Amino acid sequence: MPSLFRFLVTIGFLVGIVYATMFALVTFVDPEPREISVRVPADRLQP
Repeated sequence: MPSLFRFLVTIGFLVGIVYATMFALVTFVDPEPREISVRVPADRLQP
């Protein structure tokens, strides 16, 4: 039983680290909006 408890604590700790990392990225990283241009081939415009 102690090994199961240790396993669950380890999994919980890893999930907490992932959650904290995602929260930090959402909070501190601000994406820069920029213009995007995509070339469309001429044969796709008129079938």
